[in-house]
Amino acid sequence: MSTTSGDTYVPNRDLKGVIPEVHLNVEKPVDQDASKRTSMTEVDIDPVALEKQEAVETEAPPREITGWKWGLVVVSILSSIFLFALDNTVVADIQPAIIANFGDIQKLPWLTGAFLIGSASTNLVWGKVYGQMEAKITYLISLVIFEVGSALCGAAPTMNALIIGRVIAGVGGSGMYVGVMTLLSVTTSIQERPMYVGLTGLLWGIGTVLGPIIGGAFTDSSAGWRWAFYINLVIGGAFAPVYLFMLPKSDPRKGVPVLRRFKELDWVGTVILMGAFVSFIMAVSFGGILYAWNSGQIIACFVVAFSLFGIFAVQQERAIFTTIEQRIFPVQFLRSRTMLLLFAETSAAATGIVVPLYMIPLFFQFTQGDSALEAGVRILPYIFLMVFACIVNGAVLSKYGYYMPWYLGGGILFVIGSALMYTVDSSSTAGQVYGFSVLLGTGVGVFCQASFSVAQGTVKPSEIPSAVGFITCAQITGITISIAIANSVFLNGAEEGIAKILPQVPRDQIQGAIAGVGSKFVQTLPVEVRQRVLDAIIEAMSKAYVLCITAGALAIVLSLFLKRERLFVAPGLA
Repeated sequence: MSTTSGDTYVPNRDLKGVIPEVHLNVEKPVDQDASKRTSMTEVDIDPVALEKQEAVETEAPPREITGWKWGLVVVSILSSIFLFALDNTVVADIQPAIIANFGDIQKLPWLTGAFLIGSASTNLVWGKVYGQMEAKITYLISLVIFEVGSALCGAAPTMNALIIGRVIAGVGGSGMYVGVMTLLSVTTSIQERPMYVGLTGLLWGIGTVLGPIIGGAFTDSSAGWRWAFYINLVIGGAFAPVYLFMLPKSDPRKGVPVLRRFKELDWVGTVILMGAFVSFIMAVSFGGILYAWNSGQIIACFVVAFSLFGIFAVQQERAIFTTIEQRIFPVQFLRSRTMLLLFAETSAAATGIVVPLYMIPLFFQFTQGDSALEAGVRILPYIFLMVFACIVNGAVLSKYGYYMPWYLGGGILFVIGSALMYTVDSSSTAGQVYGFSVLLGTGVGVFCQASFSVAQGTVKPSEIPSAVGFITCAQITGITISIAIANSVFLNGAEEGIAKILPQVPRDQIQGAIAGVGSKFVQTLPVEVRQRVLDAIIEAMSKAYVLCITAGALAIVLSLFLKRERLFVAPGLA
């Protein structure tokens, strides 16, 4: 194996320690003192590094399906990323129609919170399941769960049924997301994988931005808001033949009975972890919105959440009611500096993704009186640049393998764009908002999906499903927490600001106007009052970008601790 080209994959170090040093001197007799010779058996060879080295040197993609069939498989599984992202935001513009249908406005925060509860509480579970079970079957099960949840949402006779459907869809959607990453990891070579991971970012961005647009379009049409959920069944059904007959199989534990694998799962850890996540997400999602932060309900949720997280930590560390190999949380990653940094970087990037997605359309709805469709179009420059940057990152990372600069450069643009968005006020032009958001989107885009590829190149091949679940946990948790904080900052800030200007207006009326049809509320005010109200609303939006500035600064600082190493590169590629 040549080492002169400089393109051999060497994780975490130079060639020393991976390729044994062999010193040859033909002038010395072969029977010289053993202490002066270098023996191959005396060299400390890192077995993990060699395992990853062998994986990288296999240039041929590990799949039998090729050509147009492989392209169809990629399109079909990426469609599930689109649907999962779509469901994250589809309720944004159908909330007024749902409230008009069911009432129960006090349960409005559950429409978003329920989906996040289902997805965030199960992503680590799915990561472990994919490491145990046949990937195709597991993916199909998660797809069915998602479609069942979507069907229940569409046919829901009550608000409670709709909330339950959202939870079920969140569980299935999380499984689909982890499943796509897992399927790509077992069907692509490590050199081409970043490009495919970049495509997941493309579909995620498209689905996220189209969610409010599609939801609003169905609501305004004769089809009605229920088709915002039924559309998932249509798309899933269209790709069903591909899922069933063309999707490659991958079994990580061939020959082991399914029942035995099922029993070996860490069920105790699963229950504890899900309980902890449910309590925590309820606290951060409803605090300051549905209940006051110092209310008994929110305090109880936080107490239960942190108590369960503590119990979970002890149970995982000591492998109680499970084994070290089967515990649900990849404890070994906590000893890896790179994996911990990737977790934090991914969470920071998630903040930069979702805060502008929610705040930019709101800005135009309040200041320009835009409809849901018009406001959705306004965010396209941000989405396009973020997605383009994500794809460029995947392509360049595949070829050259250096990942640390992406996090540093992306973090810098992230902070600059966020700081500029913080300065936006009611007099700012659309061009300014577009320009500022493009900087922010580009910064986030160059590293928001990179951790999936880097993590898979850092761990052993057998740990890839757990690594995917670990990074997915970072992404979904970051999205959940940042949405909760940003919404709380905006809604509470706007409510307080408007209440000072219009003390005679009941607070519940202000809350309903901001959460539902805020632009109409503002447009009905007298001209002299309207500007003051707009200033209060925009100021509340600006405070949400402080969260982005903080996340971007964190990304910059943490990037300095990432290793200056080269991944994914095989002989002859560079």
